[in-house]
Amino acid sequence: MWILERCNNGLSILKTLADINHLRAIKYGVYNPNETKDELDGIDPHNLNCVIYKIKKLDADRKYINNVIVATYLALAQSFNYKPLVKHINEIEERERHRIDLEAEESKNRILRKELGRQVRQQHNHIKTVIYDTDVIIDKLRTQVEDSVLFSEVRGRYIDNWQQARTEQHNQTISDIENKPLSTIEAFKQRSDHELRIHTEVELLVTIAINETLARIEEWMDKYDKDMEKIDLQIQIKKNDYQNMRDRRIELEEKIARHDEKMKNWINFKDEREKARAYREKMTTSAIIVQAWWRGLLVRLELGPFKPKKGKRAIDAKKKK
Repeated sequence: MWILERCNNGLSILKTLADINHLRAIKYGVYNPNETKDELDGIDPHNLNCVIYKIKKLDADRKYINNVIVATYLALAQSFNYKPLVKHINEIEERERHRIDLEAEESKNRILRKELGRQVRQQHNHIKTVIYDTDVIIDKLRTQVEDSVLFSEVRGRYIDNWQQARTEQHNQTISDIENKPLSTIEAFKQRSDHELRIHTEVELLVTIAINETLARIEEWMDKYDKDMEKIDLQIQIKKNDYQNMRDRRIELEEKIARHDEKMKNWINFKDEREKARAYREKMTTSAIIVQAWWRGLLVRLELGPFKPKKGKRAIDAKKKK
């Protein structure tokens, strides 16, 4: 372990370069504000793959193992026990259990965060729905108020005109009775008043029509915005459905391609197996034919095991003589 720790010059140089500020501060007795008691305080969680962190971790692991071995040998030499080794093993197991608990808690927090996000989205959709319904109710109430105002103005105008007409009628009656020569002048005045009243009424009707047109334009613009939002939402849903169907289609195509490849392999295997079986059958048949021919040849020529025995024939020949 001492050779492994001391003889790696490259690692020692990199470790020295990484700790150059700390070593310089120790040499000159300068307070280093970056020096912390906790080894995790100076670590950036977004840059965990930094080479400096890996070098420091490797050096710390080697020193830790060296310290554990030294402490164990000292305990063996002094007290004949393994208490330092058992203590360090318990610390490692405790840290491992702590990491497992942290992972479990992190998974629970992740699930809780997803659930809270889903609830927030549902609440957001509910709020949007309530706001939309409220806007519709407000628009209806505004329309009713505007209609009420218009009806009140029309009623007031008709009442005023009716009172004015009654007053003019009484004045005309008085004027006709009291001063008949002024009838022509009053007729022209009345005509002028009628024209002015008609002009006022026409202007009021035009204003009412313009206001109604503007209100309808605003209503249709609001309806257009809401319809566009609905259409955008439907388009997004259709896009998601299309993406899901596309992914499923690609997956099915890949599955079909794999199945086709397996079927081709199986067909090739059956063809090869059939060829091997036919070849074995052909060779077996040929071997049987050759063996039958050879045995027939041995029998006909009396060779091998079918050769006649000489002793018995010689005895028979002597007997005949």
